[in-house]
Amino acid sequence: MKLHFLGANRQVTGSRYCLEVEGKRVLIDSGMFQERSFQPRNWDPPMFPPESIAAMLLTHVHIDHCGLIPRLVKQGFQAPIYATEPSVGLVDIMMRDAAEIQEEDIGYKLKRHQREGRTGPFPYEPLYTVADVDRCVPLFQLIKYEQAVQVTPNVTARFFDAGHILGSAMIQVDATENGRTTRIVFSGDIGQQDKPIVRDPSLLNDADYIVMESTYGDRNHPHPGDTETQLAEAVNEAVARKGNVVIPTFAVERAQELVYHFGRLLRAGRIPPLPIFLDSPMAVDVTAVYLKFHDYCDEALLKMVHDQQAPFQYPSLKFVRTADQSKEINHVQPPCVIMASSGMCNAGRIKHHLKHNIEKPEATILFVGHQGEGTLGRQIVDGAKRVRIHGQFFQVRAKIAQIYGFSGHADHDGLMRWITHFQRPPRRLFLTHGEEAVALKLASEISEKLKYTTYVPQYRESVELG
Repeated sequence: MKLHFLGANRQVTGSRYCLEVEGKRVLIDSGMFQERSFQPRNWDPPMFPPESIAAMLLTHVHIDHCGLIPRLVKQGFQAPIYATEPSVGLVDIMMRDAAEIQEEDIGYKLKRHQREGRTGPFPYEPLYTVADVDRCVPLFQLIKYEQAVQVTPNVTARFFDAGHILGSAMIQVDATENGRTTRIVFSGDIGQQDKPIVRDPSLLNDADYIVMESTYGDRNHPHPGDTETQLAEAVNEAVARKGNVVIPTFAVERAQELVYHFGRLLRAGRIPPLPIFLDSPMAVDVTAVYLKFHDYCDEALLKMVHDQQAPFQYPSLKFVRTADQSKEINHVQPPCVIMASSGMCNAGRIKHHLKHNIEKPEATILFVGHQGEGTLGRQIVDGAKRVRIHGQFFQVRAKIAQIYGFSGHADHDGLMRWITHFQRPPRRLFLTHGEEAVALKLASEISEKLKYTTYVPQYRESVELG
């Protein structure tokens, strides 16, 4: 029995593992590498022939977990992909968006080269196209949490709620070889306790081997305080200045949390009934999926539904789909709230709203998510006085604010809480999904405190599971 580590090894993105049992191969995730220095790995040839893979298990639909599925299908993969019901509802939206972005990027690059007088042929091609995404859809198989799935004759899987985003899962695999059954747990991305909308992450108690994420393994989240109070303060301060609140927003999870919190604040009279725009077609589509699968959400949201309070619908909320509708927001009399993608300000409609608001002292640019190194959002958060947007420079005169309570990942203490719930030490604990220094530090701490045998695998390393 072998476990092959094919991504998210000593770095955060690109989740992919292959479990080999009795000659059958099962993939767990097939995610895209998103860090700039690791993006060339997206083009690496498969370690195994795609047609030789018997099945795939998908933990959740973030692009660093599902983003290379269409490329794998393009290369010959045709096996079942098992995922929770909400994940199946979301994954087509995510993959289709990624394909469209790639096709658009190639189109822009070709047009630029034509303007510059370059001659072809040009070797550019996307990782995959929308047509490749269409070929993926029939492969997905719906499953429920804790339902036993016979993946191959020797592999059974159960999915448990990871509390990260709607439909996210940690996967328990029982694999039998030579008459002996081994249990491997893949944590996926572990969520925080007491988050709105999603349920708390499951706590498992038995495994022979554990593959655990370590994204925030060396630190705890800054004390979030009362998220709704901070949101209310940001809005009310901007209203007093007669300015807009512009929020760079991730389309999955973050947008739905914000819509949920603003609805509660409006119903409680803690903010005035000002216009609130969700300007992201993808976020609008994702919100519809959240509404459809509200039975998978936490008790507070279910109570709102039971009390006929629509958690993602209220009179002042406007869903914005078309480019023309987006442009019309610029003519709305302030104050209003504008949530738009992308969450790190690197692309999308948020850049247009920043252009119209960042030089206005009465406006607030409110960040509710991590801003990656080198991104426009990071420049603004770090205090840049002038930023470049669409080739033009703008002075940063708006108020810049941050709220820290929105992270979907367990922090150091959350990860330690999860791993210490196991009733016996695993034969080996593998740390993945963390920057190299972070994963190594957490591995050392767990080894020292819990006496676990820990290991941080390298990219494309194979390990025998005895």
